[in-house]
Amino acid sequence: MATQVRAVRTRGRLVRAAAAEFDEAGYEGARLAHISELAAVSMGALTFHFPAKSALADAVEEEGLAITKALVERLCDGRAPGLEGVIGLTVGLVGLLEEDLVVRSSVRLARERPGGAGRWAEVWLPAVRDQLVAAYEGGRSPRVEELRQTLADMVVYLLAGAESQVRAGAQGPSSVTRSVAERMERIWRLALAGVSPAGA
Repeated sequence: MATQVRAVRTRGRLVRAAAAEFDEAGYEGARLAHISELAAVSMGALTFHFPAKSALADAVEEEGLAITKALVERLCDGRAPGLEGVIGLTVGLVGLLEEDLVVRSSVRLARERPGGAGRWAEVWLPAVRDQLVAAYEGGRSPRVEELRQTLADMVVYLLAGAESQVRAGAQGPSSVTRSVAERMERIWRLALAGVSPAGA
């Protein structure tokens, strides 16, 4: 039993060390020797748990997707659906990108590895679409369908931009006082209020 517990802990340390290395260096630039060093385990222990770099990357991606899925379920559970739900999801996902190294690393890995580009979005985009269906309940006209699709596209673009900001260290005039998640919420509020000069 003690051996199993030790193995689980070692595996967890390796996944977190790999997440740090992949987040910093990307998939191609990541070095197993550096991951071994970061996790404070031997190369033999690393290759026992993960025989190849791709297996480590798979583990990081899977854990990041599981963390994301748990957040989406928590945010959608029992809350009134609609635009507020979409805003809550978007801001929550940006918070994950800022605060969770494994999630941020998994998003980068999915983008850089063949066939993985949309994996992270597959976890949360269906929930966004469900919220948008609820927000415009009863609307089945082509115009409403187009609006829903455009809003879903907007969320995809907002999250891509937020990830870029998080990776850049959130540089910008308001970065001193606000996190990327806080700025995302302000962007949504502005979008809801409208941007026409008359509305200002």
